Amino acid sequence: QVQLVESGGGLVQAGGSLRLSCAASGRSFSISDYGMGWFRQVQGKERELVSAITWSGRSGESTFYADFVKGRFTISRDSAKNTAYLQMNTLRPEDTAIYYCAAEYRLPYVPAPPSDFGYWGQGTQVIVSP
Repeated sequence: QVQLVESGGGLVQAGGSLRLSCAASGRSFSISDYGMGWFRQVQGKERELVSAITWSGRSGESTFYADFVKGRFTISRDSAKNTAYLQMNTLRPEDTAIYYCAAEYRLPYVPAPPSDFGYWGQGTQVIVSP
């Protein structure tokens, strides 16, 4: 069983930065073997993909960014710590949402819908004030 725990959310002014972390654990878990995704959800709206990275397969890994975060957010992972990150810069009030980390074993493609990820964290709230 894979467990994902997000942290790093909070309240920030517009233009500021936050770094979300997703600590992953599980029996023989190696984050390099998993595609990782960051989603966000606002109450009353569907969960949307923010950024994702494929597993580190033979041909390397690929990343995806939604248009609304390109140039502002960066996804990464630290294999030694089994942790994925979402660095969020130049935050805007419309970035306010609950952010979720997701994982799927050997996901070879991005973007991917929520249904393609089998493991989810509990979410972390991000609030960006004007």
